[in-house]
Amino acid sequence: MTTEQQYDILIIGQGAAGYSAALYAARYQIRPIIFGAIFGGETATGGLIENYPGYLEIDGFDLMMKFQEQALKYDVPIVSENIVKVKRAGDCFEATTEGGDVYRGATVLLAVGRERRRLGLEHENEWTGRGVSFCSTCDAPLHRGNTVGVVGGGDAAVKGAVLLSKYAEKVYIIYRQSEFTRPEAANLRQMQAQENITPLLSTNVVELRGGDGLDGVKLDRAYEGSDGLELDGIFIEIGADPRTELPEQLGCNLNDLNEVIVDKFGRTSVEGVYAAGDLSDGAGDLKQTITASALGAMAATAAYEYISEHGNRCEAHAMGYSMV
Repeated sequence: MTTEQQYDILIIGQGAAGYSAALYAARYQIRPIIFGAIFGGETATGGLIENYPGYLEIDGFDLMMKFQEQALKYDVPIVSENIVKVKRAGDCFEATTEGGDVYRGATVLLAVGRERRRLGLEHENEWTGRGVSFCSTCDAPLHRGNTVGVVGGGDAAVKGAVLLSKYAEKVYIIYRQSEFTRPEAANLRQMQAQENITPLLSTNVVELRGGDGLDGVKLDRAYEGSDGLELDGIFIEIGADPRTELPEQLGCNLNDLNEVIVDKFGRTSVEGVYAAGDLSDGAGDLKQTITASALGAMAATAAYEYISEHGNRCEAHAMGYSMV
């Protein structure tokens, strides 16, 4: 193992939490490195963002490029590969990339986020940000006066439909079962009170239609005599699963939603291991770029304090790296 492969904090994830953590770690003058094959996480594919402070509006990919630019200002190395294995090695941690390279660090920050559940339809990935969205909180204001659909029947879908009804002229909530699945009673009542929300139950979306982006869907059950539904946007709210493979390798405690359990500074149940962003339970149900960024900064702060006190147990820290 070369000295270039040894760091103070191994940050796994190229999203908002990971870049925020890297920026703070570098400014604390501990040596971070970022890993991840997918640049920008959920934010980079979210389309136009209007609720990130400091910008009236900004494309999600452009926002993440600014995050990366700040990290590069401090010469933070970025390895555009996924980590497939991470383990404790004595008083250090070792992370192995898909290509087989091994990196050693005094601490680990897990910021790998969640995998959005998808419908598995053609154009679903291609049109993300062009009519297809996975985040009502992020994109609802972009649909003022539009007609939109929400796919799903859980609490997230119901809350998303209510939020969209404040902006869109018409909202369809499309669900494959005959009744909604365990939404909070208050949210269900609120949805039922909105005159511009129409539930389409026992119905599936079987095709996304459009040219360069979405302009409608095909249903497996006719509505008002047609299986086609014209839409300006569709929100797929069928859940997202935390990426738990790496936390499980390290033995981190998970909650009943498979989120990594953390304290208010991102510390997990494993000493020297931190988690931030959508992977953790740190922000509750509010999975947003701003909360991921804050959690990343807090976790980096906790890692800095740990390294200052205990980092010399690991030779990666004992080598005395310093950021200028």
